[in-house]
Amino acid sequence: MQPLGLRGSLGTLRQLFPLDISRHNNYRISMSRRAGHAGLPSEDRMFISLQKIADALGLEVEQLLKPHGLTGTQYNVLRILRGAESEGLPCSAIGERMISHDPDMTRLLDRMEKRGLISRARQTDDRRVVKTRITSAGLSLLKSLDQPVRELHKRQFGHLPAARLKTLAELLEEVRARGPE
Repeated sequence: MQPLGLRGSLGTLRQLFPLDISRHNNYRISMSRRAGHAGLPSEDRMFISLQKIADALGLEVEQLLKPHGLTGTQYNVLRILRGAESEGLPCSAIGERMISHDPDMTRLLDRMEKRGLISRARQTDDRRVVKTRITSAGLSLLKSLDQPVRELHKRQFGHLPAARLKTLAELLEEVRARGPE
C-alpha cells in the first residue's frame, strides 16, 4: 500500500499529465514512416541505403578482425602491401590505394611496424622515399584470415545470384567512377 502523501501526489500528477499516449503513438507512426525514407528523392534514399549497408558490412569485418588485433584499415594496408610484394610501397601510394582515407597514415604504419606486421626502410637512391613492406608475420596473419574473410563475404552476398552480384558491382563502379565534381 502506498503512503497517503504519495497517493495524493500521483493523483495530482495524473491530472497534470493524463495517461493519454495517443500523441506518443502518432509520433511513433510518423517516425516509422520517416525511417523508410518514403518521401525522399531516390538519390537520397540510395545514398542512405549505401551508407547503412557499408556500415553493416564493415562492422561484420571489424568483428572478424578484432580477435586478431587488427582494424579494417590495418587489414586493408596488409592486403595492399601483399599485392606490392617485395617491391613495397611509399606511404603516399598506400594511401592512394586505401578503401577508406586515413588522415594519419604515418601513425597507422607506426603501430603496425611496432607489431612486426610491416617494415619500413629509407631508399638509398632517394633518401626522401621510405618504402613499406609486409613482413613474414604480416603475411602469415593475412594468410590465416584469407579463408575466414572469404567465408564472411559468401555469407554476406551468397544469397544473391552471380548475375545480380555482377550487375550490382558494375552499377556501384559506375557511381564510383563518376568521381567528385
